Amino acid sequence: MPGIPVASLVIGIASSPAERRQLARLLGGSDAFLIVSNVDQAREFLGVVEMPPVVPPPARAVLADATPNQPPPPADLTVDSDRRVVRWRDKEIDLTRLEHDVLLCLVHAPGQVWTYERLHLEVWGNRHLGRGSDMHSVVRRVRRKLARLNATATIHAVRGVGFRLAPV
Repeated sequence: MPGIPVASLVIGIASSPAERRQLARLLGGSDAFLIVSNVDQAREFLGVVEMPPVVPPPARAVLADATPNQPPPPADLTVDSDRRVVRWRDKEIDLTRLEHDVLLCLVHAPGQVWTYERLHLEVWGNRHLGRGSDMHSVVRRVRRKLARLNATATIHAVRGVGFRLAPV
């Protein structure tokens, strides 16, 4: 109707904390926005029922395939996002925000190579790589913390490509 202002609502779906932060930055200029973790939460908010299932998009080429014959890291390695700690069996160590976000990406896809660009986008929220010293510094600190826990997993560098979480 003419004369009645219309405000827009943008609903964003992002499963990881890093993706939600990036989406919030992108949507910051919107009249109103809501960020949810999955399609079901969006449907619940909108009061929509019996929607056809959403077919996930094909896997992005940015994530390389898992290395064949490479067993996943032990299940005893967990990342507690609420407390921002990494836990190995009965021991745990605090993580910085960057350490947490990098390790969380790698733990959710053990054995898969995360490219430098993809990790930078997920953790830092941009594509700028520069010399990559920021990322290498964070990975070095996480490796030390995993070693202090005597975890049987570490972060392996894939020269010129990125990093992956793998058994020691």
